[in-house]
Order: sequence, then C-alpha cells, then structure tokens
Amino acid sequence: MDESSHQSDPLRRARLRWRARRGLLENDLIFERFFSRYEHDLSDADVGALTRLLELSDNDLMDLLLVRKEPEGDLADPDVIRVLELLRNA
Repeated sequence: MDESSHQSDPLRRARLRWRARRGLLENDLIFERFFSRYEHDLSDADVGALTRLLELSDNDLMDLLLVRKEPEGDLADPDVIRVLELLRNA
C-alpha cells in the first residue's frame, strides 16, 4: 500500500474527519455514523470521492444525502455514487 494512502496515515484520516464537520447538525450526524462504520474500510478512491462531496455547500450535500437530488455533472461518477450510497445507508 502506498505510504501516502488514507489507510496508512492516521493524520490524513483525522483531517478527513475534521473536514467532514458541517454547519448543519443533520449532516454531522450522518457523517458521524458513516465514519463509525466505514472509516477503516475506505479506499483512496473513496476518500477522493468523499472529498469531492465535501466541497459542496451544506444544503446541496444534504439534498444529496436525503435523496432530494441525485449527483449531476462531474459528481455523476461511480466513485462518488458509491460513497454517497454508503453515506445514505449510514
């Protein structure tokens, strides 16, 4: 495994958790459950997809998490869709 990967670097995992802290409590609760279940199973591709989702505004992210919207454009990518499904099921 690459030494710079998510799995081999506890600091990268901590940064990802910190970045997932959101302004909306509902999003925070979903991410807390997500990390409790999947943090140690995430691949680097999953981390990249999660990072892309975290670039969204809180409201846009909530719309995706609550299935009010589906990913479009650049976000309609298999890795993003996979991580989004994990988040929705967390």
